[in-house]
Amino acid sequence: MNHTQALRLRKSFGSSRRWVVKIGSALATNDGLGLNDGAIDAWAEQIVALGGNARDIVVVTSGSVADGAARLGWRERPHALNQLQAAAALGQTGLARAWDRAFEKRGKRAAQVLLTHEDLSDRTRYLNARSTLWTLLELGAVPVVNENDTVATAEISLGDNDTLAGLVSNLIDADLLVILTDQEGLMSADPRKDTNALRIAHAHVDDHQLSAIAGEGGAWGRGGMLTKLSAAKLASRSATATIIASGKDANVLGALAAGEDVGTLLYSDEEKLASRKQWLAGTIRVCGAIEVDAGARRALTERGTSLLPVGVTNVEGQFARGELVSLIGAEGQEFARGLASYSSEECAKIAGATSSEIESILGYEQEPEVIHRDNLVLL
Repeated sequence: MNHTQALRLRKSFGSSRRWVVKIGSALATNDGLGLNDGAIDAWAEQIVALGGNARDIVVVTSGSVADGAARLGWRERPHALNQLQAAAALGQTGLARAWDRAFEKRGKRAAQVLLTHEDLSDRTRYLNARSTLWTLLELGAVPVVNENDTVATAEISLGDNDTLAGLVSNLIDADLLVILTDQEGLMSADPRKDTNALRIAHAHVDDHQLSAIAGEGGAWGRGGMLTKLSAAKLASRSATATIIASGKDANVLGALAAGEDVGTLLYSDEEKLASRKQWLAGTIRVCGAIEVDAGARRALTERGTSLLPVGVTNVEGQFARGELVSLIGAEGQEFARGLASYSSEECAKIAGATSSEIESILGYEQEPEVIHRDNLVLL
């Protein structure tokens, strides 16, 4: 894509209706020493100005752990889970109050929304969260989303708010994900080590060269550019473009709305996936894996068929009927995910059999497919 085409695409996304704006810990806090109330107030002003132009904006914010730690007098981010949860509990109230105060003075209301991995991996809770966010937007409120670190354990944690922002983009069918950071955008090299590093103006989200030049996160944040790239890939499944830009630039959101050449635009050619398949693709935790032969993989990827037991060659892990599993090829690489029609034990018994043989093997037949095509998404 040339510069002119990129600018045209920027203007299109800049004028789009539904945005997710993610603000990281380095921006929301004073280097981990309490909240940066002035910055939060400035972003609220920008967001209200954009919303006045018929935009729906959801904020994904970090900062609760850093603010809670500051209240406790800690100078470093804790590592123990119970300390992280305690800091989040203390900081979450301050974070919510700061955003509510900033929006209230401009005639808007902030709505705190805390999510965990389980909220986004359980279909019913996923739809409930989606409905809540849409309703809040219809009511003119600004949803302020954070991971519920107070109750999330290491096993169910989303890991960072970049990932959460990508999943929220899927959740609300966002047009644009804006990730505000302390860098100009994605750089050609780590600017902390190379003063000649240049901003990458635009790139395809699946460009393999991007991962090689992405850096690590800071002390208070959990994500670096790698997690931002991952978030952009998650967002692209719902045809959401991503712009990584500096939150330190005055009126950065206004500049993006005007289609200016700011930050790094990550675009994709993907069409929107159906809502159910967005959920399957975005769900992080899988309960097991099913290995398939080359013929089954071709049928799934090229013809969009269901997975039949005859194509199953191996079953890994323990999972129940209806749980999410990975589909892997003979080389061991995951290429799809889906909801299993049979448990891991049942799948192992019918592996390699025809659908007509299922009843004679198990004594019953629940479905002729191991995974129905409507419950399967390619990665």
